[in-house]
Amino acid sequence: MDTSAPSLSRRPARRFSAGWLLLPSLTLVLAGLVLPLVMMGRTSLAVFDPGQVANEGLTLENYTRFFGDPFYLWILARTLTVAASCTLVCLVLGLPAAYILTRLTSPGLKTALILATIIPLLMGNAVRAAGWMVLLSDRGLVNSALLYTGIIVEPVRILYTGTAVVIGLIAVLLPFMIISLQSVFEGIGEIYEEAALSLGARPWAMFFRVLLPLAMPGIFSGCLLCFVLAVNAYATPVLIGGPSFQMMAPKVYEQAIKVYNWPFAASLAFILMGVTFALTVLSSVTLRKRYGMV
Repeated sequence: MDTSAPSLSRRPARRFSAGWLLLPSLTLVLAGLVLPLVMMGRTSLAVFDPGQVANEGLTLENYTRFFGDPFYLWILARTLTVAASCTLVCLVLGLPAAYILTRLTSPGLKTALILATIIPLLMGNAVRAAGWMVLLSDRGLVNSALLYTGIIVEPVRILYTGTAVVIGLIAVLLPFMIISLQSVFEGIGEIYEEAALSLGARPWAMFFRVLLPLAMPGIFSGCLLCFVLAVNAYATPVLIGGPSFQMMAPKVYEQAIKVYNWPFAASLAFILMGVTFALTVLSSVTLRKRYGMV
């Protein structure tokens, strides 16, 4: 007597019933992400009328206004440049930190360093930005230390500049890069390094020709996460950059809340999202052709 037939016949039914477990999460995604995007897309095509609360009509005027104005194109270029610069610096700083953190042999020291990396993420961006304002102001800790040591004779303007925004964003994004790379290095055994070194490869050659290609998926994930967060940063550019330093996310807030031009604000958000998505796809395809791993 075959006792396995009933159990095999029940497997499709079990899989079908298990599929219902995805329904709450899919509903949440549709309600919290897809539906607002659809509504925002419709709003971006509406005609702005200051005298009406509801925006009606269909037009591409909001998009043509953006691409036809050098001022907004310059803001987009600055946003992408700042995001790319912060991502590159985070990669340069986070790569050796994550590698050393992974190869530590002391469990206690390793745990302490991981906690030190994660603890800054427990504070909000506004709190960290306020701390950088205290450090980088004209009479802040940095200028006071430079004046005391005699390196400078008068305060240097650091706050409310692009340099201050980059510093603040790097401080926010670096933990994400380290955590992303550390998880990948954990999965790469030391046997690959030992094999390359035993075959005569120098440490730098081993790193760039063996370890780096193996870690490329984590590098791509960390860079993508940092880039997206930097492109959409709001608190740091506003608090540290000041009103004269323009980026896309604060501009979206300004058009929506201060000017009440919701159609143009929605078009700005869609343009920023579209450019970010296009760059992500382009980099993913490039890395797939180069390494075949991403």
